[in-house]
Amino acid sequence: MSRGNARQDIFRSDDDRKLFLFLLSDLSERYETEIYAYVLMNNHYHLLLKTKHANLSKAMQWFGTTYTRKFNLINLTSGHLFQGRFKSIIVENDAYLLRLSCYIHRNPLKAGIVQKLSDYPWSSYRFYAYKKKPPEWLNIKTILNQVSGQDRHRAYRTKVRQYSDEQGSVMDDIKHGLIYGSEKFIETIKNRFLKDTKEPELPQHNRLYKAFDPEALLQRASKMLDFDLETAICAKKISAQDKEKRDLLVYWIWKTGRLSNQEIGTNFGLTYSAVSKIVSQFSDRQLIKRRVEATLNRLNSQFKV
Repeated sequence: MSRGNARQDIFRSDDDRKLFLFLLSDLSERYETEIYAYVLMNNHYHLLLKTKHANLSKAMQWFGTTYTRKFNLINLTSGHLFQGRFKSIIVENDAYLLRLSCYIHRNPLKAGIVQKLSDYPWSSYRFYAYKKKPPEWLNIKTILNQVSGQDRHRAYRTKVRQYSDEQGSVMDDIKHGLIYGSEKFIETIKNRFLKDTKEPELPQHNRLYKAFDPEALLQRASKMLDFDLETAICAKKISAQDKEKRDLLVYWIWKTGRLSNQEIGTNFGLTYSAVSKIVSQFSDRQLIKRRVEATLNRLNSQFKV
């Protein structure tokens, strides 16, 4: 979760909220995250997600920076939008996910914004409680599988209502400010990760990124596309065909989430803004999406990034 700087609103209009959800779709694809639940409040948000790689910090840094930049452009503002680093907790398993989703979805009711949760359009509740089709990037099956009954959507509504009658709350049960689960799970996490180090990232994460060599990777990927990257960097002008291949490589390496736009630009001899423009153009190319995706799939199958 994250709050607005000095508790300011991070959503000023429905356009801001739509932008936020659009970027969640990008987050899910680019950083390979599974998103289970969300709620957008006026001055903060909650997300329930799972990372497939040790990249939560990098993913959320990209998400916060991108949303802030676009928010400032839309609202003619400037400066920091969020209050420092996002806050995160580790959740043990699917059973705990269910209770946490109830907590997240009840936020608008708890804040007095609505009298019925079904009236609030800016959360994932309606996809769970009713048979509204979720977006492709939202995984509702994992949590719905934790409730029993012929109609799991109705059962979920009942579970959310029951949650208000339970003693205590999720926040009261979170230990050390970052772990939600059984006592055994809490002790395991404490012993493995909280004993002798104050580093926010896991050691595996650091080793993973040290082993990543973008220059060597791009050289191999360029060869597969029959494209001379070094010549393209040095040339004042390149052919339309080479430009297409270069831009696709830019987009592909951007989608891995491993490099910032500035770092990508360094590897291609491009400016930060040029990289941003290329990424935006490829994201909007609906007409040639199949051809682009086919090439991206070839790159992904050949090179594990």
